[in-house]
Amino acid sequence: MSDLAAQARYEQFVELHRGPGTFIMPNAWDVPSALLFKEAGFKSIATSSAAFAATLGLLDGIHAISRGTHLDHAALLTSVSGLPINGDFEDGYGKTPEDVADTVEAAITRGLAGIGVEDTTGEPGNPIRHFDDAVRRIEAAAAVARGRIVLTGRTDNFLWGISDLDDTVRRLTAFAEAGADVLYAPNLPDVASISAVIKAVAPKPVNVLVSPNDTATLAELQTIGVRRISLGVDPYTHALGATRAAAAKLAAGDLTALASELNFGHIIDLIKT
Repeated sequence: MSDLAAQARYEQFVELHRGPGTFIMPNAWDVPSALLFKEAGFKSIATSSAAFAATLGLLDGIHAISRGTHLDHAALLTSVSGLPINGDFEDGYGKTPEDVADTVEAAITRGLAGIGVEDTTGEPGNPIRHFDDAVRRIEAAAAVARGRIVLTGRTDNFLWGISDLDDTVRRLTAFAEAGADVLYAPNLPDVASISAVIKAVAPKPVNVLVSPNDTATLAELQTIGVRRISLGVDPYTHALGATRAAAAKLAAGDLTALASELNFGHIIDLIKT
């Protein structure tokens, strides 16, 4: 994969964030899911560290998957789809800011267009990093990322049940000032909270995680200025939910339970192209 191709994907990804409007960036977990998203017309795809970990029978957020394995996964989705891929890379894979910078450099080398760095620790009893530590890690990442890969600075306060909007805004504002290109706080509780984040970090774009249980519409999110929407594990759990429902019917004797409009031959055709 040439440096020119990687640069082109990076520039395409940057342009998506410049608008106008809001774009949806679905999270793939393997090659077929990435290719199906591409076929549907999406212009970029994200990995999901949680979904990818689950496919290997592992847990997310504790470096159960090595940096190299995650890089291989993201690079594979890049090569087969040809789309800008945003890597969901936990806390940046490292104990120090320098380690995080190394991860960003490695992602650039592997042709990724974007990378996310969380303020998590991997320790359930103390899940969120100290403010200063989190900012230093984003600063180190941004020094490497600038002009080469889109860096998303992310705080997982609400994802871990820390419902502190003031601290969330403080962190995202600091990440923006430290050089993050995009800001992200998954599981914000309502449109008002999302709007507060957008206003705090403007003019930098904000990513919002949506789920089937959310009540806000795409039009509403676009009106308040959301630039990017991701879906997290929901595409993966949607596929597993369909499998579970079919499995229950099959166990009850319904031999047609796995009937699908998607023929495996179509997946083969997508892979061939």
